[in-house]
Amino acid sequence: MKPISRRQAVLLGGLGIAGTVAGGAGMIWTLSSRQTPVTGSDLTQPPEERSTNGQLQVRLEAAPGQILLAGRQAAALGYNGGIPGPTLRVRAGDVLRIGLVNKLTQATNLHVHGLHVSPEGNGDNVFVSVEPGSTFDYEYKLPGDHPPGVYWYHPHHHGMVADQIFAGLFGAIIVEDPEPIEASAERVLVISDTTLDGLGNIPEVPAMERMMGREGELILVNGQSNPQFSARPGQRERWRIINTCVSRYLRLRLDGQQLQLLGMDSGRFPTPESVDELLLTPGNRADLLVTTTTGDSVLRALYQNRGSMPGMMGPGSGARNPANQPDGAALATLRAGGEPVAALTAVPAQQGLGDLRSAAVAARRQIVLAAGMGMGMGERGGMMRFTIDGREFNEARTDTTVAAGNVEEWTLTNTSPMDHPFHLHVWPMQIIEENGLGTNTAIWQDVVNVPANGRVKVRVAFKDFRGRSAYHCHILDHEDLGMMGAIEVR
Repeated sequence: MKPISRRQAVLLGGLGIAGTVAGGAGMIWTLSSRQTPVTGSDLTQPPEERSTNGQLQVRLEAAPGQILLAGRQAAALGYNGGIPGPTLRVRAGDVLRIGLVNKLTQATNLHVHGLHVSPEGNGDNVFVSVEPGSTFDYEYKLPGDHPPGVYWYHPHHHGMVADQIFAGLFGAIIVEDPEPIEASAERVLVISDTTLDGLGNIPEVPAMERMMGREGELILVNGQSNPQFSARPGQRERWRIINTCVSRYLRLRLDGQQLQLLGMDSGRFPTPESVDELLLTPGNRADLLVTTTTGDSVLRALYQNRGSMPGMMGPGSGARNPANQPDGAALATLRAGGEPVAALTAVPAQQGLGDLRSAAVAARRQIVLAAGMGMGMGERGGMMRFTIDGREFNEARTDTTVAAGNVEEWTLTNTSPMDHPFHLHVWPMQIIEENGLGTNTAIWQDVVNVPANGRVKVRVAFKDFRGRSAYHCHILDHEDLGMMGAIEVR
């Protein structure tokens, strides 16, 4: 029986560990088996907190606990006792205040992923360390023209990010539309993955899986395994989908239904685009309209090849990976029946973030993402090195300095045989070119996939805020292993 590592014991604060260890050799078969998830329950929505009079003040308590996952009790981490944490609904111009209470046994902090807010002080400052037993009061002032859309929050304490998210620390943020989009129903679908052993513990992740980027054996929607929900034919539903997985790419299909994409991340299309499937890399979000037709349809995550390193099995290639089934993994089931409903009004034209393709460019940079075997027998001797521009992350070092107000063009180059989703905090990126091919429209994302041995050209307007922030690979194991840089706008 593999012993529980100190890292895992510290992460979960001893929850479930005593039961795991006490059984000795007699527990081996129980531990090596996996709990069968409970499927088919009614889809639940995370609790909501809404701003009033331009303000939202919430308390988020990060703590270990016995939390329901896939219909089973699990020793996990949650915000306010749940997975996912509460959905925070705000509007452009609002002030969002979050009191983060750390009841973990290790340091943590908070990142409001995708929000265009200040990275300084008690804003979206990922260099803050909230120690065990302490509270930190965050405050975010959203600009009056902040783009509507779906965002999320999660820990970002370097070296611990992947473990804390894999254990359950994440939640949704919605920035409401200035003019509502008519929908019969709105659903927040927070997709995560994790692994539970026979006792409901999250087992230690082997070093090889960290290097590849872990993929859990359970893919969950709002903490549930293949929940179901009902609609009448002709309804137009709005689905806010978030990929909170540590490393898993989600190639999503919902056959038999009409899908229209309003936008990805903070970007919006002028009019909804019809799609058959969606690819969400870790950290991406989709704002989706679903017009229902009679019958049962399953939202599925299909296998997505994101590459591998020579001589190593590809990420998520094991038999226990649910996306490796011929039909992929069933995430949720929509049942549409009964009397059809009348069609809703057309979706009004949407305001995008503008277009930087003709903008004056103040600087051009090359950002190189690389992975290769490390040298020597240091702290991670024998493990791969994950670098940006040849360097592993060092909090004391600022890697990129930008003049406030400038537009820059970055060529993101991936020299490794694995895909890397690149995330820039605070300032969204407009995709200009992918592997030499220019884009036809203004595509804005804050997580941009850089294919294996490929390159993507983006432009960024460093407007509104100064301060120090970060960019990194959003395969969060890779980020924890060093694939991150610090940026200062001044």
